[in-house]
This record gives sequence, C-alpha cells and structure tokens, in this order.
Amino acid sequence: MPVESISFLAVGLSGGLGVLAGFYLRRMIIESRIDSVENLAKKILDEARKEAETIKKEEALRAKDQLFQMKVEFDKESKERRSELNILEKRLLQKEEHLEKKISILDSKESEINNRQKLIDATEKTLKEKEIQYQNLIQEQRHNLERLAGMSSEEGRNLLLKTLEREVRTDAARLVKRIETDAREVADKKAKEIIGLAIKRYASEYVAEQTVSVVNLPNEEMKGRIIGREGRNIRALEAATGVDVIIDDTPEAVILSAFNPIRREIARRSLEHLITDGRIHPARIEEVVEKIGQEVEANIREAGEEAAFDAGVHGLHPELIKLLGKLRYRTSFAQNVLQHSIEVSYLCGIMAAELGLNAKHAKRAGLLHDIGKAVDHEVEGPHAMIGAELAKRFGESVKVIHAIQAHHEDVPPESVLAVLVQAADTLSGARPGARREMLETYVRRLEELERIARNFNGVNKTYAIQAGREIRLIVDSDKVSDEEAFLLCREAAKKIETELTYPGQVKVTVIRETRAVEYAR
Repeated sequence: MPVESISFLAVGLSGGLGVLAGFYLRRMIIESRIDSVENLAKKILDEARKEAETIKKEEALRAKDQLFQMKVEFDKESKERRSELNILEKRLLQKEEHLEKKISILDSKESEINNRQKLIDATEKTLKEKEIQYQNLIQEQRHNLERLAGMSSEEGRNLLLKTLEREVRTDAARLVKRIETDAREVADKKAKEIIGLAIKRYASEYVAEQTVSVVNLPNEEMKGRIIGREGRNIRALEAATGVDVIIDDTPEAVILSAFNPIRREIARRSLEHLITDGRIHPARIEEVVEKIGQEVEANIREAGEEAAFDAGVHGLHPELIKLLGKLRYRTSFAQNVLQHSIEVSYLCGIMAAELGLNAKHAKRAGLLHDIGKAVDHEVEGPHAMIGAELAKRFGESVKVIHAIQAHHEDVPPESVLAVLVQAADTLSGARPGARREMLETYVRRLEELERIARNFNGVNKTYAIQAGREIRLIVDSDKVSDEEAFLLCREAAKKIETELTYPGQVKVTVIRETRAVEYAR
C-alpha cells in the first residue's frame, strides 16, 4: 500500500478517534450533569416533603387547639344557658306556687261571698217585710194625724214649706244686709273720696251741641243766590258736600243737615266762605268745597294732636290721632265726644293715681275709649268693639284694648283699668249739663222706669224723681216685711239694669211704713 494512503488512513483514524473521544467526553459531561440535576431535584423533593409534613403537623396542632377552644367556649355557654334555665325553672315553680295559693284564696273568698250573699238576701227579705209593716204604720199614723189636724198631708207640707221659705228669706235678707252694710262702710267711703277728688280736680265747661248746623245770612236775597238759577247752585253744593241744604221760612238762616258731622262742618264753612266771597256758581262751589275739605282735614289732625297733648298721652299712631280729631265733630246726647274723651282721660288718670296704679295707661285708655265712634257710622257693630279693633290694629297694649272693649260691658271687665274707664265714662256723661235728651225720650224712659217698679208684688205706688236717677217704691206694710223690703229693693235694681237703658245710675228706694190713725170724737 502506498505511503500516502497509509498516512491518509492514519489521519482519518486519528480524526475519527478524536471525534469519538469528544463524543464520549460530552456524553459523560451530560450524564454527570443529569445526575447532579436529579440529585438536586431529589433533594428539593425531600425538603418539600419534610416541610409539608411540618406544615401538616402545625396545622393539625392548630386545628386541635381551635377545636379545644371551641369546646371550652361551648361548655361555658352551655353551662350559662343551663344555669339560666335553672333560674327560669325556679321562677316558674314559684309562680305556680303563688297561683295555687291565690286560687285557693279566691276559692275561699268566693265561698265567703256566697255565704254573705245568702245572708244579705235573707236580711233584704226581712227588711222588705219590715218596710211594708212600717209603711202600713206610717199610713195609719198619717190618717190619724190628718183626722186630728183637720188638713191633708199635702196641705200640711205646703204650709211647712211656706213657713220655712219665709224664715229662710228673712234670715238671708238679714245676712245680705249685714254683709253689704259692713262692706259699704269702707268701700263707699273710699270710692266717694276718690270720685269726689277726681271730679273736684277736673272741672270742664259743658256746652250742648246741635245735630244740625245753621248758617246765618246777611239778608233774605242771599237765599235766592244760594239756590241759583233752576236750583243749580244748591244742587251743586249738596252734591259736593253730601249734606241736605234746607232753605225754609227761617229768617236770614239756612239749615244744613247730614248724618256725617265732618261733611256738615265742611258744608257750613264752605257756605260761609261763599257768602263772604259773593261768587256763588257750581264751579266756584266745587273749588271752595275742595279747599275747605283740606282745611278740615288739617284741623282734624291738629285737634287730635291737641287732645293727646292736653291729656298727656304720647306715642299714639298717626291714624289714631286722626280718628281722635274726627271726634271733635261727633256728639253723643249733645255732648262733644272729643271733650268727653279728654274728660274721661283726666278722670281715669286721677283715680288711677289715687289707687296707686299706672296713671299713663289709665289716661291712654280713657282718651281712646270712644275712638270707635269716629267710624261707627261706616262700620257695623258696637263702637266699643270697633274701637278695640282699631286700637289693636295700631299697636295699643292688651290692657288698653280690653278697657275699650269693656267700658260698655260688651265683654266682662277683667282688670281694674277697665272698671276705672267705666266709672270715668259714667261720671263724664252723668254730671249735670253734660248731656241732653229729647223730651219724648226722657218722658218715655221715666214711664218705663215706673212701670218696671210697679210689677213687683206688694208695691202700691212708684215715683221717678231727679230726672229718672232715682225711683221710689211705696209698698204695703201688710204684704212686705222690713227684710223683704230689702230683697225687693235688690230685685228691682237688677230688673232695671236688665230691661232699661239709661245714662249713669238709678237709685232704688223702697219705703215701708205703718200708720195708725184714730179720730177723737
């Protein structure tokens, strides 16, 4: 074989051996790595198994511990429940014992009640029998008494009742008379002192006013100018003022008549101004009436402010001052209402000061007591209630409002202030010369006063004296005793208060006397 072939073969063998050696070497390395990995994995698995067993043991111990704790708590709770049940059982047993005792007591009481009921029934039966016997005895005695007395039981009863009534009325009259006498010894004296002092300290002039206005004319020819051509001037004057202009046979005078006193005053001033000016025609009449109306409104405010200042009353609402001013043109029984209000304010203040009360409140209530008369011809209702509503609307106090309401007893007086306003109002209206009545009304009132007094049993004659401020009753001494005369006086006064309307007060006097008359022959 040639040398090149051998060398080539040798080279090839050596290369193959190198490759084979490298392959075996790599395989040995891989196998050693696989063994190490398997050993590592086996080691990890062993550790995991150990750790798992440890965790399992710990969890088992924890579970056992928790189970033990739950068992302990359950035993404790069971023990508590068992003790509660024992307590409840004891209570139930006690209640059962109490109920049994009560039932036994009730049974014994029921038997006792039944026994008592039987005893009561027997007693009731016996009593009914005795009652029948007593009724028979009473009836028999009654017949015997009626036979002996000569009158029936009904007649005897009536006689006894009349005797008792007479005695009771006599005792009552004596008691009432004694009580009133004792009370009047102090009250009348003090009241007279206060009222007398109030009247003495306030003395106002009194002038009776008419309900119509009379305008004097310079001559008779002026009547024709006032009437105007075909009556146009007088119609314009009546339409502008709202009054009736009466032109009659009265020499040199024109009469103005209207229900509203302010309209009448505007008409009077306007007519006097027109007569003085001399220009009388419809346009001039309207112009003058409007101008005079503004002047009267200003005079009303001034009159209200002056009245409040004179009375010493401050802080009045402007509308109340305006309403006060309107009272200057309003009359009551021919008495000027504004002057009457000022007078009542003075009297209230004086009496309140004497009694130790608030004189300012008294003056305020007295000044505003008739404020409702300023609008009573426009609003329905009693002027006292209208005035109270106006005072309430314009912020007056509750005491003043009540005093206004109660001064004519539209509501019962509930305070000393209300009684003072009543008394001052009566004093102002009742004093001589303050008011004037129509003759027919005056005579009718006196006749009604005597008629009411004559209706009482035992009254022979009645006399109304002192302009109806006193009524005297002459009674039969055989029919009316001294004590009954006192009761008759009170009953007559109450009946007059109920049935008759009058200013001030009426004094009732009962006169009883026994006269013995004999003639010497």
